[in-house]
Amino acid sequence: METIESYLTRKHQELELLNGCLRTPLPLVPPRSIMEVVRHKFQLTAALKAEHALHDWTATETGWADATVHRSGPFEFRYDYQRADLDVRGPSFYELKEGTSEAIYTSSGMAAISALVLAATRAIGRADILMLPGSYGETQELIEDYAPGLRLVTLQRSPQQALAERSSRARLMSLDSSAPACAFEATLRCMSVAADLVIFDTTCFSGSSGRIRRVLACARRWGVPLVMVRSHNKLDSLGAEYGRLGSVVFVDWKTDVSSADQSRIRGLPQETRNAVRLLGGAALPAHFPPYVGTARYRELTNKRLATILRNSRRARRYFASRLPGLTAELNFEHGLYVTLASRQRLDEAAARQVAAAMSHDLSQAGLPIRHAGSFGFDFAATEWFRNATTDRYSVRIAASDLPTAIWDDLTAAIATWWSAHQHRAAAA
Repeated sequence: METIESYLTRKHQELELLNGCLRTPLPLVPPRSIMEVVRHKFQLTAALKAEHALHDWTATETGWADATVHRSGPFEFRYDYQRADLDVRGPSFYELKEGTSEAIYTSSGMAAISALVLAATRAIGRADILMLPGSYGETQELIEDYAPGLRLVTLQRSPQQALAERSSRARLMSLDSSAPACAFEATLRCMSVAADLVIFDTTCFSGSSGRIRRVLACARRWGVPLVMVRSHNKLDSLGAEYGRLGSVVFVDWKTDVSSADQSRIRGLPQETRNAVRLLGGAALPAHFPPYVGTARYRELTNKRLATILRNSRRARRYFASRLPGLTAELNFEHGLYVTLASRQRLDEAAARQVAAAMSHDLSQAGLPIRHAGSFGFDFAATEWFRNATTDRYSVRIAASDLPTAIWDDLTAAIATWWSAHQHRAAAA
């Protein structure tokens, strides 16, 4: 269990890392509360972005200035026109111990998956894209509504049986940590019989996650091409959402293949670059966190994510015992959040309203919780949640990097509020 004292010491180290990236560091005193941590962190990241804009005032969309290299911390940027030919050099957000990788950076995680999906329809043509039940809803919406060449196949039955069936179409396997843990693990165990390509959304895993290494090892063992997509403003910016940034990373990509099918798949990197250019989805240099890449950054990031995962496990156990029949999904593969169910069927507006009401009431009581449409913060975050497979809405509780005792108090308060709300709703 982490005490409030050790927690504040660790958070002071995070603030020092951010402050050390400023050309003119600000006076910094140790935080005395959780909300001081949150406020100081967002103030420092705002100062970093402001300083970057003031110093790199020549870094417009067009590279018109004499200086040909612009920087953000360890990242270097070269371009004639950012939207079309932005070249990024710098450390990887992943801790890949071996092999090679090629990264294409985009303006968001959805820009990354959108560019890749549209590139696949052009490079590969008609194909089945196999997805786990409960996969990220906007990815499913993108494929169903904007990629007519891809047929979405949700693995509702036994993955082994579904994946073993023969198909004349190319088969793309989408791995998404938003799926229930049991479905993710069952599919990973039997995936070698099916996939021509693995698309792995790593957004909800740490860059050093053992699950990423496991999927990478499986793809290498099967000889299946692997491409990873990611949103970086969640787990990669110390909880400060430094800027909208995404990436498509091609791992161990080879172009010397003999079959026509594999040749089309191997053309994906170039087609993805074209899609990023034509859709205007290139990354913005100002959104690259300047504190990424150091050993200190990795150490602090790993500690905060370990705390988030530990707190999430504690919440799962508590809600399972205290809220029987009022939980939706407690065991997502990523382990970062849980969802609570209502006895009355919710739509999006109702789920958003109840998430906001709970956050307001509990924050007014002095607890570190906010209504926020993301996760990975230094406060608990609530939001509506839609299961795209079942089309049912629930309320998402994202675990946060908090001291154990405070998190346990917050978890108990959430359970009490949710149970009371359900009783009031039933009586109305």
